[in-house]
Order: sequence, then structure tokens, then C-alpha cells
Amino acid sequence: QVQLVESGGGLVQPGGSLRLSCAASGSIFSINAMGWYRQAPGKQRDLVAHVTSGSTTYGDSVKGRFTISRDNRKNTVYLQMNSLKPEDTAVYYCNANMEVWDGRRRVGDYWGQGTQVTVSS
Repeated sequence: QVQLVESGGGLVQPGGSLRLSCAASGSIFSINAMGWYRQAPGKQRDLVAHVTSGSTTYGDSVKGRFTISRDNRKNTVYLQMNSLKPEDTAVYYCNANMEVWDGRRRVGDYWGQGTQVTVSS
């Protein structure tokens, strides 16, 4: 079974830092892209950061504060979050576009269960 498992969320004070991790596991042939999205209560799910083999993209609100990185050997993506603000509070979801064996060989988008990040004093 192909799955994404996030870790690293929690409660942090404004100005603090957190590092999220997301590991992909299962029958994976290749990973085309990995990224992080977030969703605050009552709001839509928005892009935080996205990485492919050739490019990295950040949402405007996190540029200069967050850094996405990827370890291809471990099928893992990280999100280093610095200078956190209360408005960063949300559930953070990992996303990966992968070629997998899931009963058949196919390419698709997969999501993790989400991890809560709360920025509050």
C-alpha cells in the first residue's frame, strides 16, 4: 500500500521554528514531485512549497521563511519553517506525484493525513 506519513507538527511560539517531514512508502517506481500544502479552518487548501527535479516553488506568504528539501534516497521531503507567525497555523499536508504499483502501474497524486501546526504565544 502506497502511503505518505507526515511528522514534526506541534505548538510553537511566534518567531520560532519547526521542521516537518514526509516519507513515502510502498511500491514506488519513481517520484516526480513532492510538496506541502496547508489548510486553515474555514479556508481552502493552499500551496506552501513544491519541489521537482528541476524547480522549487513557494507560496508568496512563506517566501524567505520556509525551505523545502528532498532526500531521494529516502523518498522523503522536508519543510523547514522559520520565523513562524500565527497566520501560519494550519493543518499541513504532504503531497506527492508518483508512479506506483497500486494493483496496476499508474501515475497519480497521493496525500498524507496531515499534521497540525499551531503558532501561538
